[in-house]
Amino acid sequence: MSTSGAKNFNAEPYPYHTELDLRIDNITNLGLGIGRHNGWVIMVPNVAIGERIRCRIFRNHSNYSEADLVEITEPAAERIEPKCPLFGICGGCQYQHLNYENQLRLKRQQVRELLQKLAKIDVDVAPTIGAEPTYHYRSKLTPHFAKNVQKIGFLKAGSRHQIVDVEQCALATHSINDRFKKLRLEIRRKTFKKGGTLLLREGVDSVETDPKKIVIQSIGDCIFHTYAGEFFQNNPHILPTFTDYIISEAAGDGINFLLDIYCGVGVFGICGSQKFQSVTGIEINERAIELAKKNAAINEINNISFTIGSAENIFAKRLPDNTQTAAIIDPPRKGCDPLFLKQLVNFLPKKIVYVSCSPDTQARDLRFLSTHYAVRRVQPFDLFPQTRHIENIVTLSACN
Repeated sequence: MSTSGAKNFNAEPYPYHTELDLRIDNITNLGLGIGRHNGWVIMVPNVAIGERIRCRIFRNHSNYSEADLVEITEPAAERIEPKCPLFGICGGCQYQHLNYENQLRLKRQQVRELLQKLAKIDVDVAPTIGAEPTYHYRSKLTPHFAKNVQKIGFLKAGSRHQIVDVEQCALATHSINDRFKKLRLEIRRKTFKKGGTLLLREGVDSVETDPKKIVIQSIGDCIFHTYAGEFFQNNPHILPTFTDYIISEAAGDGINFLLDIYCGVGVFGICGSQKFQSVTGIEINERAIELAKKNAAINEINNISFTIGSAENIFAKRLPDNTQTAAIIDPPRKGCDPLFLKQLVNFLPKKIVYVSCSPDTQARDLRFLSTHYAVRRVQPFDLFPQTRHIENIVTLSACN
């Protein structure tokens, strides 16, 4: 076959645009189906486990190939019609073609497999706690546009540069979509020297487009001020259940003190303050610490303090009795710094509740932590239905 149109294409083991028939054996945590042809792994998007498909090779790597889906020859029972007409073109969603029960089962399976493969831990994983609603839940949207502003939307599936024009997002709240419609018109009236990224962040009383503006969020009875452009969980519907679970895992069992590490604007420490004698929040972002202190005052929380600095620096300070302390750690997607993990196990809090938006880097960190701690519970949450993203919570207790 010709390789025309395929710049720098490696033709081994398959020439460009070779078509193959496969059975899908599994789906990775990146949302890609895995099939095998003569033992060679081929990854294909927008498929379901057990389906028979026809695919077209577009890239060969050293130990696997990537292919586009051409045809589903034997569909799986869990396949459904996607609600968004751009599904498979826009790269924002990976699972709209699967019924929701199957999405939850799949994410549970992916967490189990990551723990087995990367952490060498074989442990029971609880059924994924799902969200409601499963569409129009996102309270933050960040559409992109190119210099000519002809298209305003999200990256095309499989592309790092091409933008798909998106008039309305099926995952965004109705308020955000209403504001997005107006914002698209405003942006197209302007000229730009280069492309950019927009922001739409919904709070309790407004949709903000300025990343420096304060947005008010609520979780249960607690109120939080946060900057529109900074991190705050994007699914307000499941957030109370999610937060309550994390706090309940940290509390009890003789725990009097809480370390809320990577605390941001103070969500876990403030929401859970009544369950502990004292709470210490640690965060490297100075602006977040300022808001955390303000949020504690707004909510009339008096047993919490906040410390600015990198997570590993907290262990140079005077800390409470480790045998009465639980640590909630909620690091960024890249996971924890190795120095922090070493200092954490040296301090040896009685319990650790590890919250992660990236179960693969979490599993890597757990491989180290499991030499000092026993994994007690693993609980996936689905904060982002229709997508591959998983929020996973692992509860660990110090080995005696």
